[in-house]
Amino acid sequence: MLKLKINGQEKEFIESDFPQTLSALLAHLSIAEETVVAEVDAQIIERKNFASEKLKPNSQVELIRFVGGG
Repeated sequence: MLKLKINGQEKEFIESDFPQTLSALLAHLSIAEETVVAEVDAQIIERKNFASEKLKPNSQVELIRFVGGG
């Protein structure tokens, strides 16, 4: 099993399902790219680089979602 830590919680993936990129992880989680700010291993990732940002086992991913309201 391969693991990622997403917003402080470990998530396990079988090797064939491991998301190779940040875009793939967001698709797996059903999160629209335009609604989040992402940090991988303490580095903020620009949205234009989500598809090229490679994830490694044990990477720490923080996803911050925008919420409207008042």
